[in-house]
Amino acid sequence: MSTVLDLSFTAPLRQGDTPGGWTIVVMPDSGRLLGTRRPVKVAGEIDGHSFAATLLPMGDGTHMVPIKKTLRATVGKSAGEDVTVRLLERLG
Repeated sequence: MSTVLDLSFTAPLRQGDTPGGWTIVVMPDSGRLLGTRRPVKVAGEIDGHSFAATLLPMGDGTHMVPIKKTLRATVGKSAGEDVTVRLLERLG
């Protein structure tokens, strides 16, 4: 079962401090917008390119969106640069 979404935000990519650390983008106010502070599987677009991921709660009412290396290469962005995320579907 999936649910249609239409949520968009723009935020900078963040890189973890440890070697091999994840690159993420943080979705502001996601706990309220999604109605949960639990992990949420979604599909959507980042800078117009399709992706699917599990949004992971950060404990402060926001969720992080992990951005895979291949997607970062496709959009041509790295840590510190803004990306626009559009969530189109809540999966599962």
